[in-house]
Amino acid sequence: MIRLLLVDDQTLICQGLKAMLSLESDLEVVGIAHNGMAAVEQVALLQPDVVLMDVRMPVMDGREATRLIVQQHPLVKVLVLSTFDDDQYIADAMRAGAKGYLLKDMPSEELAQAIRFVHLGYTQLAPGLMEKLMVKLPSVSSTTASKIPTGMIQLTPREQEVLYLISTGLTNRDIAQQLYISEGTVKTHVTHLLSRLNLRNRAQLAIYAHSITPE
Repeated sequence: MIRLLLVDDQTLICQGLKAMLSLESDLEVVGIAHNGMAAVEQVALLQPDVVLMDVRMPVMDGREATRLIVQQHPLVKVLVLSTFDDDQYIADAMRAGAKGYLLKDMPSEELAQAIRFVHLGYTQLAPGLMEKLMVKLPSVSSTTASKIPTGMIQLTPREQEVLYLISTGLTNRDIAQQLYISEGTVKTHVTHLLSRLNLRNRAQLAIYAHSITPE
């Protein structure tokens, strides 16, 4: 079970996220905070696995809260969830130690999967945000980017999930049954994985997946 702390100054957002994420059998919302200072206090009290952090909040913003949480509780992963895709916000959040930066308009199933990957140690960025980060942080190739498994930044959460299941030896039919999607959809994901990772066959996908070691 992955224990979550939700941090957002809008009560309706927190309630909606809690209702949505509570539908996932492996996710548990253990607390809610409405500003960064409260988030820091709640992390110390509740010891969540992942903090879903907003950026712009009163009292203390999400960037400063992220820095303090990562500094004081290095095992806790912070995943920023914001409406703002401003490159400065993204850069500041990643500098502060966030394991990812996602946008609030993403599909609920992709958010749930992104939380799982962050919990495992992988970095998650919404589509298009890596380019913004690279422009804002020229040194990212030797810092943040080195912590991102090769090619993973190009994959959607669903593709990452399919890649993981391939590494466990499941067939397309098995994967389809486990993810409740069609076998044809799985084949499409496999084709995209091969293209994006520049690999030739399923065996190479499995080898690649096994070579990825989260921090």
